[in-house]
Amino acid sequence: MGGSKASSSSSKKKKTLPVLEESITTLAQMDLNVPKGAPIVSLFNDRIRPVLDAVDRLRNMNLVDEGIQLPTIVVVGDQSSGKSSVLESLAGISLPRGQGICTRVPLIMRLQHHSNPIPELFLEFNGKIVPTEEQNISQAINLATDEIAGNGKGISNIPLTLAVKKKGVPDLTMVDLPGITRVPVHGQPEDIYDQIRDIIMEYIKPEESIILNVLSATVDFPTCESIRMSQSVDKTGDRTLAVVTKADKAPEGLQEKVIADDVQIGLGYVCVRNRIGEESYEEARIEEAKLFQTHPLLSKIDKSIVGVPVLAQKLVQIQASSISRCFPEMVKKINDKLNNNLTELNKLPKSMSSVAEAMTAFMRIIGSVKESLKKIILRGEFDEYTDERRFHCTARLVEMLNQYSEELHKSDHVNNFLMEEISNLEEAKEIALPNFLPRATFLNILQGKVTGISSIPMAFVDRLWDYIGDVVIAVLMRHVEDFYQLQLSARRAGHNLIAKMKESSMKWVMEMVEMEKLTDYTCNPEFLSEWNRLMIQKEGFIDAVLDAEKNTSKVNLEGYGEIEIGHLRQFPHLLHQAFDLRMRMIAYWKIVLRRLVDVMALHLQYSVHNLVDRDLEMEIVTELMAPHGGGIERLMEESPSVATKRSKLNGSVKKLQECKSVLANIMDRVSCFGD
Repeated sequence: MGGSKASSSSSKKKKTLPVLEESITTLAQMDLNVPKGAPIVSLFNDRIRPVLDAVDRLRNMNLVDEGIQLPTIVVVGDQSSGKSSVLESLAGISLPRGQGICTRVPLIMRLQHHSNPIPELFLEFNGKIVPTEEQNISQAINLATDEIAGNGKGISNIPLTLAVKKKGVPDLTMVDLPGITRVPVHGQPEDIYDQIRDIIMEYIKPEESIILNVLSATVDFPTCESIRMSQSVDKTGDRTLAVVTKADKAPEGLQEKVIADDVQIGLGYVCVRNRIGEESYEEARIEEAKLFQTHPLLSKIDKSIVGVPVLAQKLVQIQASSISRCFPEMVKKINDKLNNNLTELNKLPKSMSSVAEAMTAFMRIIGSVKESLKKIILRGEFDEYTDERRFHCTARLVEMLNQYSEELHKSDHVNNFLMEEISNLEEAKEIALPNFLPRATFLNILQGKVTGISSIPMAFVDRLWDYIGDVVIAVLMRHVEDFYQLQLSARRAGHNLIAKMKESSMKWVMEMVEMEKLTDYTCNPEFLSEWNRLMIQKEGFIDAVLDAEKNTSKVNLEGYGEIEIGHLRQFPHLLHQAFDLRMRMIAYWKIVLRRLVDVMALHLQYSVHNLVDRDLEMEIVTELMAPHGGGIERLMEESPSVATKRSKLNGSVKKLQECKSVLANIMDRVSCFGD
């Protein structure tokens, strides 16, 4: 049963859209040869009117705020082009007139024919609906405009909606925009042209907009600013319709101007006569029909492009075509945006309402942080940070250790070879048997060498914990980014812990250095084997120094290359001891340096393991539970940014769901006609 029902629903949706498009397209193909004396009434049937109501409702729901454009007829024209007269003729009402800009806000005119002889008119703005009478409509529009744009002569892009339900008007929705003026009059801002241009471009730029460009027959079309603006967004003119006003004022050459189409109007022209003086709208239509039938020049213009009734019917036809073209894509965009917003909403952190939920979330965060750090620092797994090399910690730590080792193993300075040993032996003289190697001398030289490199381990520890600290803080922030109330505590805990670890390591390094200075010891057999290997060169070296006949100035010594020996001939009594002392130091120094690197690596691994497995969690908990930490309950607070985003997404989802419901109702109604 469930499968059958789903199949039926799916089938219904598939055929609804084509039926809707067919209904609208039928209207779009209607004949424009209407009787010139007929009322301006569109031939909408019951299938089409609900569609226009739905589009108007979507417009009132500000669907455009979601980045989804609606099919719209946008009316533009230069100041004094007769734009207001055209709209008055279509709506059968009087709009505000006067000097300067009469339309100071976008005026959404929603015209609807109904059979009741009593018109219904009302304004919608600032969230309220204001009914009005036909004779008071101009004053009502002015009052509403003042409330939206102020009492001066400035303009605003906040729209005002005028709904006109009147017998004989075409079913149309149009947006009338301020007339284009370049020179500000008294009371208008200096940048009035730029403000008007920005509003017009906002409305005519979308591909869904149909541009109704009002041109005066008394001017050259290419010089009109409204033409330049429409051409900038509709270069081919495929969505621009031109209505030429004041045909009776400049009939000479009008037919040629329209036929030549120098400004590329893709949807064609319609020439009209403006209402004059106290003429009623019915009288004006009769006079218009006579003009285009009897005037020697104007009567030559094709009857399919003259008169307000033709303009009304053409607008209805274009509007139907535009809706037919845009409707399927509009449905798709609403569904896509709704799905995207729901996905984004689900990605937001779950709001917590109890301490138990907060504790669960906290433990999950700590577990995630520890796992991430174990992967990148201990196990060398970088799937979470594939392209971010600074988080490939095992590789970076090995590089840092290698650099540390290289700094320690820099070659000894070979100038004045053996002079340090000789100097120390001179000062170690005592009344004792000759040729004994004083251990104090060895320790004294060793202490000097250890002191000389003591800054290298210190600097390494400093760099090491700075790097680890940056990584730990970055990982922490990544996992608590959705919990702003944890961010400060986590960051503070991370910095405090790294400072403690660095201090502990510094203390350990200082102790290690002091131990190396304190005594000379190793059980490594390499010390003796290396010393014995080096001592093989002793006899040859001493002979070269003491051979007065050859007077050799340099000798090649393994591990040093060529060294100067002339300065050593004045110390023949100390050469044996000095050479032995140097070779012992070379053999032992290798052990010391290796030990400094090895124990540093072990200390590093041990410290990082403790940090990840135990210390970090303890530090965060301690920080969170401190008086200034706010306790675990802080997790129940939502960050302002997340709260704002959640509210915005919820509002958007609600609006899109309502819009989707509006469209679904229309498709259901149209599908009933198809059945």
